[in-house]
Amino acid sequence: MLAVILSGGSGTRLWPLSREAYPKQFLPVVSDASLLAETIDRGLALDDNARVLAITNEEHRFVVAAHMQAQAPERTAGIILEPVGRNTAPAIAIAALAAAEENPEELLLVMPSDHVLKNQDVFRQAVSQGAEAARSGKLVTFGIVPSAPHTGYGYIKAGAAHEGYNDVAAFVEKPNEDTARQYLKEGDYFWNSGMFLFRADRYLQELESQQPEMMKACRAAWKERNADMDFTRVGAESFRACPDDSIDYAVMEKTHDAVVVPLDAGWSDVGSWSALWDIQPHDENNNVCRGDVITEDVSGSYIHSEGRLIAALGITDHVIVETDDVVLVADRDRVQDVKKLVAQVKAQGRHEHRFHKKVHRPWGTYEGIAMGERFQVKRITVKPGASLSLQKHHHRAEHWVVVKGTATVNRGDDVLLLTEDQSTYIPLGVTHRLTNPGVIPLELIEVQTGSYLGEDDIVRFEDTYNRV
Repeated sequence: MLAVILSGGSGTRLWPLSREAYPKQFLPVVSDASLLAETIDRGLALDDNARVLAITNEEHRFVVAAHMQAQAPERTAGIILEPVGRNTAPAIAIAALAAAEENPEELLLVMPSDHVLKNQDVFRQAVSQGAEAARSGKLVTFGIVPSAPHTGYGYIKAGAAHEGYNDVAAFVEKPNEDTARQYLKEGDYFWNSGMFLFRADRYLQELESQQPEMMKACRAAWKERNADMDFTRVGAESFRACPDDSIDYAVMEKTHDAVVVPLDAGWSDVGSWSALWDIQPHDENNNVCRGDVITEDVSGSYIHSEGRLIAALGITDHVIVETDDVVLVADRDRVQDVKKLVAQVKAQGRHEHRFHKKVHRPWGTYEGIAMGERFQVKRITVKPGASLSLQKHHHRAEHWVVVKGTATVNRGDDVLLLTEDQSTYIPLGVTHRLTNPGVIPLELIEVQTGSYLGEDDIVRFEDTYNRV
């Protein structure tokens, strides 16, 4: 079985913790592990021979690669990069084409990278039940046994029963509350989980039948693929020409072979702060508190601190989330409208919707410490053996002070070796590069001075990670 993990989302519903450049699947929002790490483990635990294939985008590729190297170096089937987002149906088609080259009847278990499943044993049992149907040519989806009349999910109506699964009678759009209550009462409706199981060849056959133009574009994009480090890039022009559609609309709602396996394993798509409040343990006052939090006369609230102390008094049913650069305060019943705040941030030309204060790069991280007119200060951490690009700046000079580890600095024609408490100066316009030759992380303080300090003032000449 091949676990196909879809990791292309931007995750704005959990803003400010989730940002476009580092969305919720990379964050430890429920446990000490990120949602992506938990999803990879879920795929590896299916059986001893299970492999993992990730589908992601250009921006997130190095974070996904770091997860795969940390958890599945011997059982990875690769990382495929989409040049643009075209929804789930084309992404899964590319995965199926990749799998079919080795084994057309390979079973693909498709999972989003940002869901929570608490009971892994129940999940594996459901996958095992679905596998029998998938081997026979069925296209399996997993229907979550509803615990409440939820209006934020699509539903699946179950039809005729078989051993371990049901035919799909219908896919239903998100209902209003009265309709959702009726679905719950009838008992044959399930939440649509967005997880699927089928043979690679059967999915490709159905897509060819239902969406021939999409299949044509995907085949062309896969044929034009090329390797780049640990990644496979599909043909950009062909993939851009591909219709944009979900697997639900493109295939599952049209096929006569859709079946649903009921799943009651503590599932959540973690689609809002209230969803996180729902699925996590509550204290004696019905609160969920993470990080440095103290409360007095507070109930029914979700309070999350990334660093600073949050002290809450006399509130009910609130969400408070603190990060280095943003504090969100919301009524718990209004958290679906967080996207309106994100829209305001974008409209004002700010960057808090896109980046955290600590920004992840393939070589490590940088974090803003202070900023003023014509200067800013950053803390830079470089992984052992990693190197920044060979670059120069048109508008700024840089001062580097090593506080931990050892740095090799290329500065014009000079090569310097700096250790703790040593420093160097990179004048404006001088070509330079920073490398960590050691076995421990390199940490340094960078002071930038100049007329323009934006991240786009970088001219790259060489780059280990093939960035433009």
